[in-house]
Amino acid sequence: MRRDHDGELCGYVAPHEGRWRSLTAFGATLSEHDSERDARRHVTDLGLSALAERWTLVDRTTGEEQPVCIQQVSPIEITLALGYYSLPGVPTMTVRIEDLSADRWHLERRG
Repeated sequence: MRRDHDGELCGYVAPHEGRWRSLTAFGATLSEHDSERDARRHVTDLGLSALAERWTLVDRTTGEEQPVCIQQVSPIEITLALGYYSLPGVPTMTVRIEDLSADRWHLERRG
């Protein structure tokens, strides 16, 4: 779903077990909703701002968890600052979206 005024990609919605999920631009679940309309509203209202929150990167092969900040999202990859803050000099990591989809890596919002 894109914002009307500038075409910015905010995220997606998808049906799931009789409900609707609001998803980030890279496919992480933001929330579940009873209707598609509510999921769409959630994506347009909060899809981009959720990217500014802190996330946890989980390596599903080792179970290791790392706090991260999202620096950039594209249709093929996501760049993460490793740690609690995205400051100059902080180590970064780029993960391909297909690796998130293939369950190699998992991103969860910290809450």
